[in-house]
Amino acid sequence: MAHEFSGSAVIDRPVDEVFAFLADGTNDRKFSPRVQEIRKTTDGPIGVGTVFESKVKDAGMTTSRRFELTAFEAPTKIRWAERSKNMITVPDGGYDLEKVTDTQTKVTIRNTFEGHGFGKLIVGFAVKAAVKDAPAFAERIKSAVEAA
Repeated sequence: MAHEFSGSAVIDRPVDEVFAFLADGTNDRKFSPRVQEIRKTTDGPIGVGTVFESKVKDAGMTTSRRFELTAFEAPTKIRWAERSKNMITVPDGGYDLEKVTDTQTKVTIRNTFEGHGFGKLIVGFAVKAAVKDAPAFAERIKSAVEAA
């Protein structure tokens, strides 16, 4: 059973600017309150194979996360897969960007959740919370990009 959520927003910035902001995973702290710290752990420019490691707080628990970029097609597509071992992981996630006008971009974030061990029992609750927050999450991305 797929456990997915997505959210979209139109951002008042050109698609290239939105892509550059989102490609730099260290910007996640600017719109995701669960991310306590994040850093790029691979050398070189950001692209397929780039890894970001973070500490996040979910439901009162702090966990370490490791995400690898699996697709990087400027300026319209970024995909990642979680490489860490946690109760709930994101084996597939990403951003789709669409030019609306020269100064506006529609961004859609999507994630697929997977439960492991005890996480199989609670993944539905995590997805329900993510679905409920998806519109606000997309708006937080919009605000962060527009403030940058």
